[in-house]
Amino acid sequence: MKFVCFQFERDNYWGSLREDRVDALGRIARESPQAVNHAIGRLHGGAVRSEAMPLSLDQVQLIAPVPAPGKIICVGRNYSDHAAEMGASVGELPVIFNKLPTCVIGPGEPVRLPDASSSVDYEAELVAVIGRAAHNVPEESAESHVYGYCCGNDVTARDWQKNGPGGQWLLGKSFDTFAPIGPWIVPRDELNASSLDIRMRLNDTVMQSANTRQLVFPLAKIIAHLSRFCTLLPGDLIFTGSPSGVGAGREPPVWLKCGDHMSVEIEGIGTLENPVIASGANDDQQC
Repeated sequence: MKFVCFQFERDNYWGSLREDRVDALGRIARESPQAVNHAIGRLHGGAVRSEAMPLSLDQVQLIAPVPAPGKIICVGRNYSDHAAEMGASVGELPVIFNKLPTCVIGPGEPVRLPDASSSVDYEAELVAVIGRAAHNVPEESAESHVYGYCCGNDVTARDWQKNGPGGQWLLGKSFDTFAPIGPWIVPRDELNASSLDIRMRLNDTVMQSANTRQLVFPLAKIIAHLSRFCTLLPGDLIFTGSPSGVGAGREPPVWLKCGDHMSVEIEGIGTLENPVIASGANDDQQC
């Protein structure tokens, strides 16, 4: 079973996907997309009453499986080869930063290149979705607070992250459309997230290829660490880090351009695909 959010006949729903059958389990009111976070919490606890509306996958348009996360927390330098290509070292504690929730988009939605940046980069990542509140949890039980996993792309304006006024990590990571996630969430008990192949394709070329075994700080350690500082809540997202092969680490650098197509592939989850368009273009406009 996979957790999905989707649009059907102009309304948005959350539900489950089994093979090609989609069961709509609840409607997402446009004024309160945060309701999905509560649904994930109820599913994590096994307390959802099924009132399914069955549909086929080709009848619906998938959207971000967590449309309005409360928090998006990211881990930097969590693959040693990526840290090296960026001229950085791995420390004793995880490097933590965040993205604003307004940058979330779903599968198939376009990433828009902002006018304010000329150095936009891709970063394929495994994303953990919190299903149960976590505060001061021990590492041994930390992963029990995870509902499931999806693909993510930590799109980054490097010129703002590194060289912009003040070195604005938050702003460089948080332009609108800079957090594609999806295409769905695979529940934790259906996946061994500690050993998954992950790759990024830019157009038809594999740019990143690694396995989550290479994470410097495993997810349990990340959750235990974060929960010392803030309470993690259902629907919060943790981007676990990106492997080497990003555009900024290449010579010459490879920056995203209008007309590009990105695919994040994670073993056992699926493929998250997003086109790249100019800031002011229509969603279906060709470059």
